[in-house]
Amino acid sequence: MSIFALVDCNNFYVSCERVFNPKLAGKPVVVLSNNDGCVVSRSNEAKEIGIGMGAPVFEISRIIEKHDVQIYSSNYALYGDMSQRVMNTLGRFTPKIEIYSIDEAFLDLSSFGYHNLTDYGQKIRATVKQWTGIPVAVGIAESKTLAKVAGRFAKKSDKTNGVLDLTASPYQEHALARTKVGDIWGIGRRYARLLKKYGIHNALQLRNTDDTFIREKMGVVGVRILHELRGTSCLELQHTLPAKKGITSSRSFKKNVETLQELRQAVAAYVSTGAEKLRREGSAAGALTVFINTNRFKDNYYSNSETLFLPVATSDTSELIHYAHRGLKKIYREGLGYKKAGVMFTNLVPEKHVQPSLFDDRNRKRSAKLMQTLDAVNEKTGTGTLRYAGAGLGDNLRWHTAFNKRSPAYTTQWEQLPAVS
Repeated sequence: MSIFALVDCNNFYVSCERVFNPKLAGKPVVVLSNNDGCVVSRSNEAKEIGIGMGAPVFEISRIIEKHDVQIYSSNYALYGDMSQRVMNTLGRFTPKIEIYSIDEAFLDLSSFGYHNLTDYGQKIRATVKQWTGIPVAVGIAESKTLAKVAGRFAKKSDKTNGVLDLTASPYQEHALARTKVGDIWGIGRRYARLLKKYGIHNALQLRNTDDTFIREKMGVVGVRILHELRGTSCLELQHTLPAKKGITSSRSFKKNVETLQELRQAVAAYVSTGAEKLRREGSAAGALTVFINTNRFKDNYYSNSETLFLPVATSDTSELIHYAHRGLKKIYREGLGYKKAGVMFTNLVPEKHVQPSLFDDRNRKRSAKLMQTLDAVNEKTGTGTLRYAGAGLGDNLRWHTAFNKRSPAYTTQWEQLPAVS
């Protein structure tokens, strides 16, 4: 019998902040999106006082002041490193693990059926907490979809103490009956509306629906979800992430950007970020799209993009900056205040399969060594230690993303390590 555990970090970004600032325990805490615009993570205390996910900061300013809510800017370097520590810890409990997102992982516990799975889940939970400081919830069941259901209740119900085993459990039907159809893993908004139209409002009702009807309305994907809800595993662990079809790097500006020079710097910075992701995944881009737009809520809204097909697929930052600037020049309009810019890499191919053009005069071996050195230095000493001058040399550039309340990079920057006094 297949047995899966979903391990889900509780309020992950907030939990990361609390690891290095224990005074935040028991207080309402929120973490904000880029440019400190909206709430992207909330402590349970923040949820209880009515702060919603995605709430713009200006709309909840009174709540923040009244309840002394602690506010933090996103610190992705810290969160990424803490995520890796959690996943490394989980790998000690089984070699069969799928890292589903920055704060979630599936574990295959099929060979652990002789254990008391609740006790094993508590051991996982306690070890992750002790080794990383991050609290997690563990949902266990015969399929990944049921493990997701179990994980929701493990996270929200105090009775579970953070672990719920629904494997052959008499409480399984009760849990499914209390799970809204729109909350089922794999059911999007469109399918949720469709199912409700036919009187299917919860997971138990969906599980008991006729296969033929679901196949007609939702196709093979729907039938797969049906079987998963019945305890038949149809979704195996993905030990390697599927190759991406494209990579996008973009940001909204805190203040409007008007000059071409500033836009060139912003685009160069976003190309640098995207190119690093390409190299990390062993890919090269065959096409590049650069796009810009003004504030859509203002008069004279302008949005445009330019796609360039590259003569040779590449992940070389300087080469990609060159083409992005060429595209930007074509779509830039003087006299406008731009709110957002970005680049998108498409036509991705494995870097080792890149075919040089007959007329290509670029020294690709030298380029590859330069990129390896660039990435190695930045990985060791911190992102942005080495960067292209075209991305701007100052720290207070108009287009820079605002992180006015960001905590230190406690685990990735030597000069920002916690100090004991």
